Amino acid sequence: MKKHLKKVDLKNVKLNAGLLAQKNKLVRKEVIPYQWQALNDELPDTEPSHAVENFKIAAGRSEGEFKGMVFQDSDVAKWLEAVAYQLTVNSDPELEKRADEVIDLIGEAQQEDGYLNTYFIVKEPEMKWKNLAECHELYCAGHLIEAAVAYYKATGKDKFLNIMQKNADLIESKFGPEADKLKGYPGHQEIELALIKLYEVSGKEKYRDLAKFFIDQRGKDPFYFDQEWEERGKIDHWDDFHQNVKRDYYQAHAPVREQKAAAGHAVRALYMYSGMADVARVTGDQSLIGACKQLWDNTTSKQMYITGGTGSSVQGESFTFDYDLPNDTAYTETCAAVALVFFAQRMLHLEKKGEYADIMEKALYNGALSGMSQNGKRFFYVNPLEVQPEVCEQREDHKHVKPKRQKWFGCACCPPNLARLLASIGSYVYSQNEEQLFVNLYADNQSEFEFKGQNVEVSQKTNYPWDEEIEIKLKAEKEVEFELALRIPGWCRKAALQLNGKNIDLTEIIEAGYAKIKRKWQKDRIKLILKMPVEKIYANPEVREDIGKVSLQRGPIVYALEEVDNGKNLPAVYLADDAELKAEYKEDLLGGVTVVKGSAYKLDKDSFGSSLYSTQKPEFKQIEIQAVPYYTWDNRESGEMLVWLNRKI
Repeated sequence: MKKHLKKVDLKNVKLNAGLLAQKNKLVRKEVIPYQWQALNDELPDTEPSHAVENFKIAAGRSEGEFKGMVFQDSDVAKWLEAVAYQLTVNSDPELEKRADEVIDLIGEAQQEDGYLNTYFIVKEPEMKWKNLAECHELYCAGHLIEAAVAYYKATGKDKFLNIMQKNADLIESKFGPEADKLKGYPGHQEIELALIKLYEVSGKEKYRDLAKFFIDQRGKDPFYFDQEWEERGKIDHWDDFHQNVKRDYYQAHAPVREQKAAAGHAVRALYMYSGMADVARVTGDQSLIGACKQLWDNTTSKQMYITGGTGSSVQGESFTFDYDLPNDTAYTETCAAVALVFFAQRMLHLEKKGEYADIMEKALYNGALSGMSQNGKRFFYVNPLEVQPEVCEQREDHKHVKPKRQKWFGCACCPPNLARLLASIGSYVYSQNEEQLFVNLYADNQSEFEFKGQNVEVSQKTNYPWDEEIEIKLKAEKEVEFELALRIPGWCRKAALQLNGKNIDLTEIIEAGYAKIKRKWQKDRIKLILKMPVEKIYANPEVREDIGKVSLQRGPIVYALEEVDNGKNLPAVYLADDAELKAEYKEDLLGGVTVVKGSAYKLDKDSFGSSLYSTQKPEFKQIEIQAVPYYTWDNRESGEMLVWLNRKI
């Protein structure tokens, strides 16, 4: 059996042009500076973050009270992680100097024993490790560890890494199976992923073992969060939190290997599944791999929106039950789409199947990218599939849905999370082991790999996802043999492949969603065409909100109607089964996108009369529609938005 795949070093992949390169550059040029202003309370007319100031108070540089969410430290951590990824591929002495200054500040805030959390240092030092359910100590530590590993890899500087190893050592001394240690685990999963990264960069098995302990401990009886609640005198950080939150909110309703369906807070769940996959990969635990597959299948085949969004309910930001996917109240937190990208890549590295990369692509291009505006300075926390501004503004059950992206949030987990994903996106394009190179995402780039001691240059030339054609060139000083695996997306019904000008029969080489070519490579050229007609997509009839409806997709991109293009009352639009739809690339629209145009029908209110109800049947009028990529909505005039159209039979 060939070895598991692994992530390709970010430094080896240079994005040149196209959508992913645009977003990566946007993060470097606009998002990182903007978010630095936000973290330092320098944005006018926004809720202050206080995140950097909290570290200054903890370090003794300032005086004052802790402000913000209990997990405010994580915003600084994710910003530093995004900075690290940008420094990996783009030298920036000024940005590096600023990051070093922040790291110095974090080091000053750290206590002598390694403890590091500004909330507990400043506000409640007597409550350390006593409210894991609500107060995010381990979550914040995890994000800081991930940032430290990324910064060490980017710069070679180990100060931040040493700070966080000291913190991880303290945590390892407090938690574990030993009789004298706490048997708790994080209320919000995250540290599991971080500990595996720390294990891989340090070689210290105790970090791997601690990650496994946190995974294995969750869901056991007696319920740890009940115990700690009793021990701290039944005091909650959030009002009545413990009494009102069920065990499945934390994914602690059963041991992880016994969980059959995605449940509870969506981001926590997907971080946990990602951590399970990481632990399974480094330990070879087959029961954990089986659990990952079960949870993957339920998440993506029964509880995922067409956009790759997950977590349909505002109550608990959570999964609910199979096929419960309402459009206008969808929660679908940006962080959940980011987390699904993490989970998908990890599953691909456990099992070489194209379905994982398909979902990774879907969540990236739709559910994640929608979380940020074209200028990188406005953000969605919630990503609905249908919006009517008046409803959002006046109905309490829609208050969580915002018709306009926000400048910042009091709970600002999503903007820096999306920034770190897009800053590191080059590391998702390829996966590799000693014998194989998998091309997972198509994007214009220039990259380097090593096989059998030889450097191999691989370049992609394409305007994907707008263009169907990808040109791939491979160059090595001497012939070197390995297997190249090209993803043939599940959405693609017709593909064509040429190698050095000769047609290749794809039916003979496709395996689990990848076209595999094993040969000696030296100077070779591949042309791959992935046909992208506009497709009408239908939901499983179990999804009651989408019965009798249709959505539009071209390639990996899901489309939406906006009021600015199609007028008001979008739910009155019907698309005929035989409607001819055409794709048109518009360079001057929304940064350069392909739109979908065609004829449709709309219920004519004038034909109905002025009555609220009538026996008079309303008539249809024919209209022309234009749909734009879902991720681009709300970058022009404010108004309605709709993904699922009525089907006219």
